[in-house]
Amino acid sequence: MDFHPKDRAPDAFQQPLTARQVEVLCRRAFGAGTHVWSAAELGLGGYNTTYRVELGTGPVILRVAPEPARQTRIEREFMRNEYVAAPYFAPIAPLLPRTLAADFTHQEIGRDHVFQAVLDGRPGPEVLPAYERDERGPYFRQLGTITRAIHDVRGPGFGVVAGPHFARWSEALVAYFADNAADAEDVGLNAADLREVGELAERDAALFDEITEPRLLHGDLWHVNVMLAPDLTITGVFDHDRSWWGDPAADWTIHMASAKPGTERGAFWDTYGSPDPSPEARRRALYYRARHIGAVRLERHRLGKDGRLAESYAELAEVLDGLRSGS
Repeated sequence: MDFHPKDRAPDAFQQPLTARQVEVLCRRAFGAGTHVWSAAELGLGGYNTTYRVELGTGPVILRVAPEPARQTRIEREFMRNEYVAAPYFAPIAPLLPRTLAADFTHQEIGRDHVFQAVLDGRPGPEVLPAYERDERGPYFRQLGTITRAIHDVRGPGFGVVAGPHFARWSEALVAYFADNAADAEDVGLNAADLREVGELAERDAALFDEITEPRLLHGDLWHVNVMLAPDLTITGVFDHDRSWWGDPAADWTIHMASAKPGTERGAFWDTYGSPDPSPEARRRALYYRARHIGAVRLERHRLGKDGRLAESYAELAEVLDGLRSGS
């Protein structure tokens, strides 16, 4: 087999497989007679280890989760969450990668892994930058349509799609901030600001509990997790492992679409619909921004981005200033 892993440090978070392990997993999933021509590790993601594998029957994608001991509380069993959540993404099913095989037994490599069909198109980060910003409107309008279709799906409770579920939105958020702070402390980071956000969220429970209907959130939908045709048509959507039931305004997509008002991102709202302008929604948005900052802080630490890690403290300090002032 022709094997092309990424060159990673021995202590890197993303741990590669050996060529032999890839072959064993392929034959376990597709049969003992499966011929594995090649496997090349793809380097766009920062959590799972992902390969494009060429089989005798055609290409597949192999995604391998981190070992359980490397997973944090807020990122626990992401791959299983994605697997459970897939049926709820039925409104955009033609855009999702089809799961060909899933193995959560840990009998071969001690890590969850799935095989998926290859999506049409090229990764968004390879296509979108070739267009001038004022030419990207069609992409953002499609993204608005897709996000609206996702957010229109109703769920049984608040929290991670795979569970546990909470009866109130406030309970899910307070638990999340506590887990996020504990995760940061586990790796030696100061989490006093995350602890304070959690305390404020608990006091603001009534504000969150105005949200009474859990809606489906993708959790990580932006150009890095879509496939595009050369004309910017979205041909695939992937990596919904962070999917939640909650307030649509808390989704990463809404956070990113709101981040640069007055730019090409404004086309998103043409199809998604206008955001809630109320003071209550603006205050909830501060908490949602804090939630994203906390998750990104862990990711920056994991990837060794120390400069960006330091920025997260300044970013969260700004949010806390807004929350303390009641804005």
